[in-house]
Formats: sequence, structure tokens, C-alpha cells
Amino acid sequence: MSSLPLVLTVVASSIFALPALAAGESSYVYCDNGLRCFKAPCLSNSALDLATGTIIKGVSIDTSGLPQADKAITDQSDMLYSGKIIVRGSIERRTQTIAGKDYSLPWLVATRIVRTAKDSERKHCSSH
Repeated sequence: MSSLPLVLTVVASSIFALPALAAGESSYVYCDNGLRCFKAPCLSNSALDLATGTIIKGVSIDTSGLPQADKAITDQSDMLYSGKIIVRGSIERRTQTIAGKDYSLPWLVATRIVRTAKDSERKHCSSH
């Protein structure tokens, strides 16, 4: 019996499990990338994972877990959406229904603000 189906199953499982691997916390630069949507899902935000250099496109952000002082910073300025701050958190996939269709979309679940971002860390942002 050929082991090719088993190999393909393992490879496919690994590819689809990648978002789950991102469950550990990392530091991210989150920003509006300047794109505007005409059809869901929307790719108008991105996050740079500083540990891996990976840019996650189309990611939304959940700031509900931020400490109150950090929420005040994000609520009163555009620092979060312009990529001016580094947030600590993790990427998770959430199912969202848009126009009657289910999408599994990436979310950056922020747990704290780490520091101000350097210009070199904001290169993926449209306005820096």
C-alpha cells in the first residue's frame, strides 16, 4: 500500500493547522494598510509579527483584553491603527458570517501595549 495518501494527509493537516500554532503570544505592529473594501472579507488591516517577520493580512484586532490604561491610549488616538505602537498578543481564527457566508478570519487578540514602534517596524503600514 502506498504511503502517498498518508503523506498528503499529514502535509494538508499541517498547512491547515498553522493558525493554531500562532496561539502563543508575540509582539505585533498592527495598522491600517490603506486598502478599502468593496467585498467581504476585508483586507484593510495587517499585523507584522516581530518574532517571525510574517505579515498577517486582513487581520482584525480585539482590544477588549487590554488593561484599562492601555485601552485609554488606543481609544484616544490613532496610534494603534497607524502602527505607532507594539502590542503583545496572539493570533486566533474566528468564524464570522458576512452576507450569509461563513469565513474563518484572523484576529489579533491584544493583551498589552509594549512600546512605541520604530519606523523600520512600520514599513508594512501605508502611512508612517
